[in-house]
Amino acid sequence: MLKSKPTLLIVDDDSANLNAYAMGFRRQPYRLLTADNGARGLEIMREEQVDVVLTDMKMPGVSGLDVVKAAAAQAVPPATIVVTAYGTIENAVEAMRFGALDYVTKPVNLDELRAKVAKAMEVYALRARNDELQGLLNDRFKFEGVVGVSAAMRSVIEQSRLVAGTRASALIEGESGTGKELIARAIHFNSPRANGPFVPIHCAAIPETLLESELFGSEKGAFTGAIQRRIGHFESADGGTVFLDEVSEIPLDVQVKLLRVLEQREITRVGANRPIAIDIRLVAATNKNLEKLVETGRFRQDLYYRLNVVRITLPPLRERVEDIPPLVRHFLEELCRQHQRPPLRLSPEVLERIAAFPWPGNIRELRNAIEQMVVFATGETLEVSNLPPAIRGTQTGAVTSSSQPSILNGGLNLGEVERQCILRALEQTGQNRTQAAACLGISRRTLQRRLKELGLESADAPE
Repeated sequence: MLKSKPTLLIVDDDSANLNAYAMGFRRQPYRLLTADNGARGLEIMREEQVDVVLTDMKMPGVSGLDVVKAAAAQAVPPATIVVTAYGTIENAVEAMRFGALDYVTKPVNLDELRAKVAKAMEVYALRARNDELQGLLNDRFKFEGVVGVSAAMRSVIEQSRLVAGTRASALIEGESGTGKELIARAIHFNSPRANGPFVPIHCAAIPETLLESELFGSEKGAFTGAIQRRIGHFESADGGTVFLDEVSEIPLDVQVKLLRVLEQREITRVGANRPIAIDIRLVAATNKNLEKLVETGRFRQDLYYRLNVVRITLPPLRERVEDIPPLVRHFLEELCRQHQRPPLRLSPEVLERIAAFPWPGNIRELRNAIEQMVVFATGETLEVSNLPPAIRGTQTGAVTSSSQPSILNGGLNLGEVERQCILRALEQTGQNRTQAAACLGISRRTLQRRLKELGLESADAPE
């Protein structure tokens, strides 16, 4: 249940003080809770979502310091202010070491107290918002959030999960639009470096003449136009992960310097003489065959070996057709929310044509197509007429992958394809519906509804 007002909990064993504080905040925009002893204060914090705690320090049994420690242990800790006598300020300082935000001394100035509580409310709101955003970030990039039920994608996810916990460099191969950066981010946010920066660098988008200074930084006066010192991407990623996309586009002279950075773990800014130690983890990606580039002399062999400690290959979408239905549902729900449109449905014919299309632009092209359909939708159900022209004319009888018998060769209908996707997701997650729904890119409620509609409701369903 959402609260209409932030909650202030006042804890004091002195009834006169407790009533005075409560009276002082009666006209403030807070929901007031009171506890006449420390033990009761702990009970309220277990039962209620509290934003700010105002507690006396000296109380029998459960002291104010105990209240501070308990507040700091909450999932989203309330901001805490302690009240102490002037002669025992050292107790308040100790409380701040254990998580208290501030303190006031007796006799209490009510205006000062109100100002400190208002500040504490702002601090709590910032903490809560930060935790919420961090939670959303973690949910987005945890491996369970990578949509894919095919054997190929489950293998990619498992490889990525294993490499995430190590310091090894990783090379992600795959056509444009297959989701290489998404996998790189998932590796970072599931690694010990998750709290450090993730710095993506798209090498093909940086002019060759500027690439070295962009990567490693430059000193003032190092070249024409260098009017001040510049910190490069590698230095700014210290303690985190550098993602080098389209690494094959790095010119040979910069490849030499990149190799040295990876071997020595230090960079030298352009125009500087002294190296700077850095602690980074490198994940690179390419849509080209680096081995062939090595053979033709366009990519250094020693750098290739340094990058290719762990290789992860992302298959194109046309080779994992069974991933298309969950991806489509995932994008449809996401884009309806993004564009503030009511939930939309796909007609069976639409999904048939989407699954039969070869998708040369892979997942990026698929998402763009779904977004176009959402933006121009006029009804609750998307029909063939809503498809982009290139997809609208797709022949659903075509076979795009000899290893994917399904709707593409007439062997299975749409319902059976969806049934197989759901069963595979449940099998790979140990029949856990919450995890299976995440793999399919749908909500758990939607999965439950589809299980019932497809006659699969009897399947075991651990939470």
